[in-house]
Amino acid sequence: MRILIVEDDERVAAALEAFLARSGYATVRAADGASALELLGVDTEVVLLDLGLPDVDGIDLCRRIRGRSDVPIVIVTARNQVTERILGLRAGADDFVVKPYDVHELLARIEAVTRRSRPTRTESEARVLLDGGEVQIDLVGRQVLVEGGVIDLTRKEFDIVAVLARYPGVAVPKERLIREVWNTDWRGFGHSLEVHVGAIRKKTGDRRLIETVRGVGYRLAGS
Repeated sequence: MRILIVEDDERVAAALEAFLARSGYATVRAADGASALELLGVDTEVVLLDLGLPDVDGIDLCRRIRGRSDVPIVIVTARNQVTERILGLRAGADDFVVKPYDVHELLARIEAVTRRSRPTRTESEARVLLDGGEVQIDLVGRQVLVEGGVIDLTRKEFDIVAVLARYPGVAVPKERLIREVWNTDWRGFGHSLEVHVGAIRKKTGDRRLIETVRGVGYRLAGS
C-alpha cells in the first residue's frame, strides 16, 4: 500500500513515515498542496492530509483531491472544532483524526477506510490463476486448487494466501500479514506465520508457491 502524507511539519512527517514503514507501508511525503497534487497517482491508496499547509487551505485541497480521485482521505490535523470536521467530511474526507493522536488508532483508521474502499469482486474476478493455471485461488469459495484438486487448508492458512493474492507481484511484509491475518501488531506471531507458510507449501506440494523475500516477507509466485 502506498500512502501519501501531506504534512508541512518535517518532524511530524518523519515520525509518521517511520512508524508506517515499520508497519509495512510505503509512503511518500508532500510538504504543500502543490506537491500533493503532483504526487497523487493511481498507485496512491490513502491520503493523510494535514489542514495547515503553507500554500493552500487543507479543506480546499481535500476538495481538489476528491475531484481527481476516489482515494480514501483521512484528515489528520490539530483543528478540533466540530465545524472543521463537518467541512472536511463534506469536502470528501473519509475520516477525521485530531492531533495529538495514537499512531495505532491512526493505523486502524487507515485500514478501515481502505477496507471500505475496496471494490466488491465478482466471482470471476476473485479467481486468481498462478503457474499457468496449475494453481487456482478462489477468494469467494475460499479454496486453493492444484491441478483441479482442492487443497485442505485451515482458515488461517487460506487467509495468508488470500492476503498475498490481493497484492499480485508485491512482496508483502510479515508485519502486514500478521496484522491482517491475526489482527494484531505483536511480532511474537512471526514464528506462527513461518509455521503456517511451511504448512501451505507442504500441502500444495510446491515450496515455490510462496516465495520468501529476504528482509521483507512473502510473495505469491507467478502473481
